[in-house]
Amino acid sequence: MTRHKISLEEFHRMVEAGVFPEDLRLELVEGDLVEMSPIGKRHAAKVAKLTALFGPLVPQKAILFVQSPLVVGESELYPDLALLKPRPDFYEEDLPLGRDALLVVEVADTSLRYDLQVKLPLYAQAGVPEVWVVDLEGKRVLVHRKPEDGGYREVEALGPGARLSFHGVEVPTEELL
Repeated sequence: MTRHKISLEEFHRMVEAGVFPEDLRLELVEGDLVEMSPIGKRHAAKVAKLTALFGPLVPQKAILFVQSPLVVGESELYPDLALLKPRPDFYEEDLPLGRDALLVVEVADTSLRYDLQVKLPLYAQAGVPEVWVVDLEGKRVLVHRKPEDGGYREVEALGPGARLSFHGVEVPTEELL
């Protein structure tokens, strides 16, 4: 079987040309197109909750990107939520890069293995300083900080009763689980 890897530039041209249906959820992962599963109601509700919690940071401290593209190396991922460094154009001129992210949050209902084994190393390589993986099945939030050598030096698992904090926003873990 012959596989053809596509570049980030080719992917963008294909998207702009309307090659893919608008409702098709795709990520480009190191040259491979990966179809994402549909978002369930529990997953959607958690993303909505995070959006409401982080809304007050916008636009002075961060730009809130919800299920929108983030370029990490030669990949284009769609994290559930990303807080980006503020920019006057809100990244209209070009897509944000991993180094533009302050925080990335992935909500894992059925995607935990993919988020941890595929996406997390790409975020680390791109220098994303902090990633939260909300593990809905395991009832925990996995907090990753200090990217180094394709991984994170600090990893913490927080369960019910713990509190997360980012740029002055306090988040009880129960609200995410």
